[in-house]
Amino acid sequence: MSPRQNRVTPTGQIVAIPLRGSWLGNRGILHDDAGRVIRNHASQLWIICRLSFRGRRAAQWQPHRYTVLFFHDEAVALAAGHRPCALCRRASYDAYRNAVADHEGTKPLSAKEIDARLHGERLVLRSRTRRLHEMQWAGVPSGAFVVVEDEPHLVGDEGLVRWTTTGYAQPRGRPSRGTVPVLTPPTSVVALRAGYAPQVADRGQG
Repeated sequence: MSPRQNRVTPTGQIVAIPLRGSWLGNRGILHDDAGRVIRNHASQLWIICRLSFRGRRAAQWQPHRYTVLFFHDEAVALAAGHRPCALCRRASYDAYRNAVADHEGTKPLSAKEIDARLHGERLVLRSRTRRLHEMQWAGVPSGAFVVVEDEPHLVGDEGLVRWTTTGYAQPRGRPSRGTVPVLTPPTSVVALRAGYAPQVADRGQG
């Protein structure tokens, strides 16, 4: 059976590829009654969920039910502009928002405040165009995604790893000077800097 259009890339695109992954995503109802994806998002709430919760699994392609999306790993999901779910991933959600608050010296944001910030950071206003954020290489934390040679790369302690539609490629060196376009939204970059550690699939494997 051919894969359905429900896999999310680090750029936030929803594509049909075999690579499925470890996490489920939600952006609202994106498909029509025939199961075709007809929109990129339906709200500002973009979350990262467990594949199952309390023994329940979300039904796919149901009319008037949110479209079930999948991510290769949590680092990809953060790069795409999602954040941990406050229901099925409460501990991760609290760790994420507390990391942001600790780094910024403020009280933890509410879910709606986080969603509003992320929505403004991931897309150009009133469009589907992805926003990139130029940063100094030295300031990009492990777990973030950057764009190098027009391809998404995961930043890790060992260097850069290109993401492909079949998994991660082999590591390469990371520049120490200059700037780079960053895919991961600034709020999530802050969380990564402050110690939030996303799940990352094994490099070199799908």
